[in-house]
Amino acid sequence: MQHGKYRFIVGFLALPLLIYGVFVISPFVQAFQISMTDWSGLVGTAEFVGLDNFGKLWESDEFWNALRHNVYMLAFVPLVTLALGLFFAFMLNVGGRRRKNEVVTGVAGSRFYKFVFFFPQVISITIIAVIWFNIYNPDPDDGMLNSLLGAVGLDSLQNAWLGEKSLALWCISAVMVWSHVGFYVVLFSAAMASIPRDMYEAALLDGANRFDTFFRITLPLLWDTVQTGWVYMGIIALDAFALVQIMSVNMGGPDGATDVMPLRLYLTAFRDSQFGYAAAMGVAMLIVTMTFAVLTMRFARRERIEY
Repeated sequence: MQHGKYRFIVGFLALPLLIYGVFVISPFVQAFQISMTDWSGLVGTAEFVGLDNFGKLWESDEFWNALRHNVYMLAFVPLVTLALGLFFAFMLNVGGRRRKNEVVTGVAGSRFYKFVFFFPQVISITIIAVIWFNIYNPDPDDGMLNSLLGAVGLDSLQNAWLGEKSLALWCISAVMVWSHVGFYVVLFSAAMASIPRDMYEAALLDGANRFDTFFRITLPLLWDTVQTGWVYMGIIALDAFALVQIMSVNMGGPDGATDVMPLRLYLTAFRDSQFGYAAAMGVAMLIVTMTFAVLTMRFARRERIEY
């Protein structure tokens, strides 16, 4: 009977595990293999060079510049995105005026607001990048942002935006926050819906304000969801390829101010035909991503709260 149960489990898992191994694990293994060669991507032969590509990577100013920008985005994008998602979700679900016989209520039209917040999620990232590229257009007649600032008399705030070295990376990071915050509004709203209303009602009747209920009830009970969201947004911040490629000046400009690791990998492989060196960058990205995920799951761990 016991052997029959295991044969049944193996029968169901064999094909999915085989597919996963071929299409997920195998490319990772091949990337490690290619990173040890000088393969150009244009010929069928490649010479084994050992760890030379990683040594070259360690001494590359361009790679460290790209990694530094990814770290900046890793510190900024998840924090702002999750904070806004929590704030809007909390206000939509328990921030409404108290009604008769209801201590805790959401704002009127909360379902419509959730739809509006979530709308960027159904738009292709390419379309989002093109839209915001035109919004940031420095021409006062064509650029929506500069036109708006001029229309309200704030001409002094008009800028080149994506052409300004000190602003370009933060402008792209702001677009990343805008495009993902709606997903977390919906995610956190769904998680809040599972929290018993009695807990909020008891706290409010005891004199707690909304600030107290958020930090003492909502956030602790949503912590597992927040932790998972932090990892997910961190991985997105470490990518940022599509937005940077489309929105930045000359892909990574001005003067390397928006260069990120995925873009550096892409240019190295497809522009410079150094696939072995690019594969080494991919391995480095994997290490950075896995390190971030493990550290986040380790240090953000809290005692599980049951209710």
